[in-house]
Amino acid sequence: MATPSESRVLDTARLESVLTEFARVRDWDQYHNPRNLILALTGEVGELAEIFQWRTDAEAATIMEGEKAEHVRQEVADVFLYLMRLAMVLGIDLDAAVRNKIELNAKKYPPKLEC
Repeated sequence: MATPSESRVLDTARLESVLTEFARVRDWDQYHNPRNLILALTGEVGELAEIFQWRTDAEAATIMEGEKAEHVRQEVADVFLYLMRLAMVLGIDLDAAVRNKIELNAKKYPPKLEC
């Protein structure tokens, strides 16, 4: 049985396979160039931002408790899927890039040591 942390691990190889097949059967590869994917990604980020636009910090902090929660989940998924597809088209190993960036950030922003 998987531990809670193991069950939450995203299988990027499987997701790449699913996204590749999804685009292939719809003949979308012709449209999935870096420029188009970045524009689509930007649009989806805008749709996510629109959910939070004009809300107070308090409203935004509780948005996942209300009627907008499913909409937020859908838009976050759209952003992630377009980002994943963009990484695939550009030949970026997203898992390696994320791990590398976390390491770089850890060096750039070390924890504050108390004296």
